[in-house]
Amino acid sequence: MECFIELWSARDAWKQLSHKERALYLEQLEPHIQALLEKGVEIIGWGVNDVATTHRANFDFYAVWKFPTLDMKKEFEAVVMEANWYNYFHQENVSGELTTPGEIIGKLIVM
Repeated sequence: MECFIELWSARDAWKQLSHKERALYLEQLEPHIQALLEKGVEIIGWGVNDVATTHRANFDFYAVWKFPTLDMKKEFEAVVMEANWYNYFHQENVSGELTTPGEIIGKLIVM
C-alpha cells in the first residue's frame, strides 16, 4: 500500500484565472479522480493547512491519498502532470510504502 501526500499553494497563473476558468479546469479532473477511486484508490482527506500549526510547512492546502499499488500511484502522478497542475500550483509531494511505527523507529536507530 502506497501513501501519497501533496502540499500545495496557488501560483499567480491560478490567481489570474477567472472563477469560471478555475471551475472548468477542476471539473475536467473529476472523471480522472473518479476512475482512480473505482480502482481502489482512497482519499484519506484534503484540508487547509492551519496557520497555527507548529513548524508549519509553507503551503496552503494538503491532500492524503492511499494507493493499492505503486503503479496506481504512478498513474495518478501522470494524470497530474498531463493536467498541467504544476503550472497553476506550487507543490511538493511525499510518498512511499506504508509501514509501521516500529519499522521506522528501527530505521531511525540504524541510519
